[in-house]
Parts: sequence; structure tokens; C-alpha cells
Amino acid sequence: MTIAIVIPARFNSKRLPGKPMALIAGVSLLERVWRIAMKVQGVSRVVIATDDQRVVDHAAGFAGDCLMTSADLATGTDRVHAALALMIPRPSAVINLQGDAVLTPPWVVQAVVDEFRADPMVGMVTAAVRCSWRQLAEIQKLKAQNPASGTLVTLDRAGRALYFSKAIIPFLRSTDLPAPPVHRHIGLYGYGADLLDRFASLPQTPLEIAEQLEQLRALEHGIPIKVAVVDYRGRTHGSVDSPEDIRVVEEIIAREGELVEA
Repeated sequence: MTIAIVIPARFNSKRLPGKPMALIAGVSLLERVWRIAMKVQGVSRVVIATDDQRVVDHAAGFAGDCLMTSADLATGTDRVHAALALMIPRPSAVINLQGDAVLTPPWVVQAVVDEFRADPMVGMVTAAVRCSWRQLAEIQKLKAQNPASGTLVTLDRAGRALYFSKAIIPFLRSTDLPAPPVHRHIGLYGYGADLLDRFASLPQTPLEIAEQLEQLRALEHGIPIKVAVVDYRGRTHGSVDSPEDIRVVEEIIAREGELVEA
């Protein structure tokens, strides 16, 4: 089985123009995510899917492999699908590692890759973290300020997603439990190549539109999603969407150290 990691890296961002080249403690956002991908074992290729020659030129500085895709693609998933169509040979599966996921540990990406290695028939894989009571309290505090922040997922006994929501699910009627059955979703996806072809052709669905969560389209069309439950090993989760996020991420790196050394 061949697995490729695709990093969608659109140049324009409303809140952070030229985001892929934004510097985080002296290293660009894109190069940091590429370094994470390059540490993952068992992948045949790491590809940067972009819409701008400036990103291609920048990636050349660290030997990044780029594919040029349309500027008119609506989502990162669409960009990954466009890159898949250009890959020769075509991989069996692709991992969508978002270009702003600068604090995603390589072992978290590895867990998604390993799900495909364990079961080549799996169609779609994502990741989640089981929350402690302290982590749940932090999520509740954050959602009191910004209800749309963060996504939660519930699982069945086989580790498949039952539902994703911006609300905290499940509702807990009791706190008399060693740990809450609450999982924070990580926005990292793996797709079998044929499954991604199908997913990209499906119309949006009511729950997807309501929650603005693309993965609900898969569930509403009966596509199972395997969830790899991962451990951040004390690292802080985060991504970069705005100039303010750069300062926050730099503080995290200064406190916790580099995820991947140059």
C-alpha cells in the first residue's frame, strides 16, 4: 500500500495573507509542517498542494515537492483531491495534513498512517484525543467565549465516529466518572484514494451545513470514519490562523521545545 501526505497550502488568507511563508520563530509555517510530515514513517511521498508560484519558489528552498492546483478550490480537501489527480503513480491513500497545523506532533500523523497499514480496506481515518476532566474544563471555558471553537467527536465501540459537533458531546449528566467520555477532534484526515474520489463528488448535507463540519458529509452519506485516539504526550495543540496566533505558537515552542529539529 502506498500512502502520500498532502499539505494544502493556499497563498491567500483573509486574516494572514501569504500565510505559508509566515515566520514562526524564524522558520516558515510551511517548512515547519513539511518537517513534521517528513518524520512520518511508511509514506511514499510528501506533497505540497498550492495555488501560487510564490509558494512553489519558497518550498524550493527546503526541497519541498510541490503540485500546482487551481486557486478556485473551496476547501483543503478539494485541494488534496486535485493533487491526488496529478500524482503519478497514484497512491492508495492520502493524508490531509493542513498547512497551518504547525503544532501537530509527527506521531499523531503516524497514528493515522498506521490505521491504513493495519487495515488497507479502511476508507477514511481521522484523529482525536480523549479528554481529562481538566482538559474538558478548558474546552468549556473556551466555548463560553467562542462557542464555535474546537470540535468534539463521539465514538462507537469499534472506534468509528458516531457524530462530530461544535457542541460538547456527549452531554454529561454525571461527573462521577474517572474520566469523561469526551474526545477532542484533531483536524487531520486520511482518505483511501477511491473514497476521496467519491467524497469529493458528494453534495453537501444538512448537518454539514448546520455545523460547518465537512466530515459530517461522510457520515450522512453512510461512509464510516475510523478514529485513531492519540496522545499529545504533554504537547500543546494549536494552529495558525491569524497574526495573533503566531505569538501564541512561538510562546508554546519556546516553552515546550521544537517538535522536529532541523
